[in-house]
Amino acid sequence: MKTHRRMIYALGWMIPAFFSGFSAFAGIPKEDETFVSADDARIVYMGRVSHRIPQAVTFTYPGVSIYADFEGTSLQMKAKPGSGDFMVEIDDGLPYRIGFTKNDSIVTLVEGLPEGTHRARIMYVLEGYELKPVFKGFYLDKGCTLAEAPALPERRIEFIGNSITCGYGVESDDRNDPFTYETENHFYTYAARTARALNAQHFVVARSGIGIYRNFGAPVSGSKDCLPAMYEQVMFTDPTELWDHSLYTPDVVCINLGTNDAGDGKYDFALLTDGYRKFVAHLRDIYPDAKLVLLSGSMLSGKPLADVKRAMDKVVAERKEAGDTEVYRFDMSPQTGSLGYGANWHPSMRQQQKMANELTAYLKELMNW
Repeated sequence: MKTHRRMIYALGWMIPAFFSGFSAFAGIPKEDETFVSADDARIVYMGRVSHRIPQAVTFTYPGVSIYADFEGTSLQMKAKPGSGDFMVEIDDGLPYRIGFTKNDSIVTLVEGLPEGTHRARIMYVLEGYELKPVFKGFYLDKGCTLAEAPALPERRIEFIGNSITCGYGVESDDRNDPFTYETENHFYTYAARTARALNAQHFVVARSGIGIYRNFGAPVSGSKDCLPAMYEQVMFTDPTELWDHSLYTPDVVCINLGTNDAGDGKYDFALLTDGYRKFVAHLRDIYPDAKLVLLSGSMLSGKPLADVKRAMDKVVAERKEAGDTEVYRFDMSPQTGSLGYGANWHPSMRQQQKMANELTAYLKELMNW
């Protein structure tokens, strides 16, 4: 990442401390502080999480969020060293990024707050299938505790996607930058921005390089580990624990796949179409009442984009003929470079915002929100 990007990234951490009295740094709990473990019922989670580890929560997908209201003037977070990065929002303050390196097990999220009850919203912003993050709990001021579990928004969106949805390279402004965790940030994606704009919960199943029938660089005949094959897992890397879909019923599901299937021009149109056909049928079995929206955007162009659109249009038409009128299509604008590029030609911060503006307006009308 270029030097000027490092400066911006660092300043992004400094802003909350400078303007709001917030801080984010590795910490050591005081002996008289109160510890609340991750399995406390007053901590609310959004996203696919596993409770297999006692008193802890594990996850791999970006966008998994932790919500808690706490008493006192400070808050520390405990996690497995090397868990990766989170975006933190305290009360109505500016969001800021914190990270658990291989040497960090406790990070101070905030201190110097006025006495009283405060709100913490913490979002995991990376793809965690390599890092295998584990959240263990919070340290509070002596004599303080968590307040009642906060209520989440009633509206519910599920986003299924690839690197665009993950936030690959969004904190870079150089298309020649390689992938790094430092520049990935789901918080700034079209998905997270759309959910915030619509005051909705958002639930993410996404991984870079993955496709609807063929992952990037895979044989034209397809991949055994494409997204539909991984969809039932709680965590991307663990086929032994399956997700209970009754835990989260979305009002609308947005599927943004196809970029990795067709992006290199090596794909089979019939297999691509069948990939959409089978996955939409599976989602309809799981969510009989949800609206399903097949998306395009924003990295494809030319014939691959036209073919992906044609495949999705064909499946929507088939569903409609079969009596399912709640499957839809929406195209977000292809990137042209006018808004810059993120790392490795991925959507820039501004492109992700444009996509969010477009999708927000569409869902607002579609859902009557």
